[in-house]
Amino acid sequence: QMQLVESGGGLVQPGGSLRLSCAASGFTLRYYTVGWFRQAPGKQREGVSCISKTAGMTNYADSAKGRFTISRDNAGNTVYLQMNSLRPEDTAVYYCAAGPWATSTSGYNYWGQGTQVTVSS
Repeated sequence: QMQLVESGGGLVQPGGSLRLSCAASGFTLRYYTVGWFRQAPGKQREGVSCISKTAGMTNYADSAKGRFTISRDNAGNTVYLQMNSLRPEDTAVYYCAAGPWATSTSGYNYWGQGTQVTVSS
């Protein structure tokens, strides 16, 4: 069974950090572009970041630039999203997704179930 499982979410104070993980099972993640998306209550899902198959290219939403870092461990079949300087507006459910020919906005075939990130004092 091909699936993605996110972990690492939680409650953090403004200015804090979290590292999200996206672990793949049932398929080899190195052959896929991987993206992180988020959806806040009452808002549309938005792209946060994505990383190419070889990690040679990364892309970030303006809201994530300078604060978030995406990386991948192909040997470990996992992609990470390091989030620093978190703000209350970063509160959302974060999803990872994978697609063999995905771009920053489309082409994702597999989606995880999401992990909640809450930034609050």
